[in-house]
Amino acid sequence: MTRSHPPRTGAPRVLARRAPAGSPGGSVQPVFAGVTRSAAVFALLVGAAALVAVLVSSGVTRMPPIAGLAEPSPVVRWGIPTARILVDLAAVTTAGLALLARFIGFDRPERSEPVLRRTYRVAEWSAWTWTVAAVVSVVLLTAELQPGSVPSPGDVWTYVASIAAGKGLLLSAGCGLLSVWLVRLTRRHGERVPAELRAGVALFGLLPLPLTGHATNWDYHDLSMVSMELHVVAASAWAGGLGAVVVFLSGRADLLAVALPRFSRLATWCVVVVGLSGVFNGLLELAVSPVTNLPESLWQTRYGVLILAKTALMIVVAAIAVVVRQRLLPRILDRRRTAVAVWCGWELVVLGMAFGVAVALTRSSVLPF
Repeated sequence: MTRSHPPRTGAPRVLARRAPAGSPGGSVQPVFAGVTRSAAVFALLVGAAALVAVLVSSGVTRMPPIAGLAEPSPVVRWGIPTARILVDLAAVTTAGLALLARFIGFDRPERSEPVLRRTYRVAEWSAWTWTVAAVVSVVLLTAELQPGSVPSPGDVWTYVASIAAGKGLLLSAGCGLLSVWLVRLTRRHGERVPAELRAGVALFGLLPLPLTGHATNWDYHDLSMVSMELHVVAASAWAGGLGAVVVFLSGRADLLAVALPRFSRLATWCVVVVGLSGVFNGLLELAVSPVTNLPESLWQTRYGVLILAKTALMIVVAAIAVVVRQRLLPRILDRRRTAVAVWCGWELVVLGMAFGVAVALTRSSVLPF
């Protein structure tokens, strides 16, 4: 006879749970929304890697001050890339948690539903973070144009009305709010709120972000924008889906054996799209610049150096993905123990660094050093 438990309300609590005897990691591990300590550490490591990458990349490629022109304060200068990477990571997390339902499937609800219920709590937090960070980004970008003064609400509105970056971030913030509402509906009604709808809203909220910096050339603007949107969606589905699988399923061999092959098929296409669109957009940006020439601009410009850095990171990520697919996935399907959590965890860390470099890339100049 089963007992029904009243629904828990209020802020998520940090609990301590002991794994069943004989299972891997049979010691007490703190849990937040069903996330083990090791998974939480990796998630924090991914965020830290992305933040360090964006700050280092922004600092190394920063244009020197122009004499007589007022400079934004350090809070604004460093706050802009920090807020932007928070927007990216939180939106990607929201999308990935929605995709997780499709990876797990609904064949065995007695096993999948407890995991999915825990993801809703994290998804609501990530959607709120996304929304707030997008609004903060708009304020900081407004302040960047008015060094030495605090922007008023009227200044912010003028920025949004006249600058594409403001419109893009505001639309993204609106999608974040819509995601919060959808997650709350899902917590109440379960998967009767389609996972495809939640994932679609989150991914759509990422589409305006290229307006904040990418595809600045106008000779091939339409083609460049389409390619960049494909790049953003593929990278977000890849990173978000991988993060959700690793964080919530690394300790569940039964669900991992179902979800990882499905994710792997999606990730294969994402890797191809990300690689081709990234190379195309990077080289196109440098090729149409009237002040640079390929291939010298790859190492003689700030933009080119970041392109090389991001390419190197993506090669590392792709190599790790090949190891997981070719060597670890067959063992997972046989329900044998593997180090997949460690391999995928480091894949996420490197992906986080690539996201950080990408944010710096949106604000980098194609002018020579």
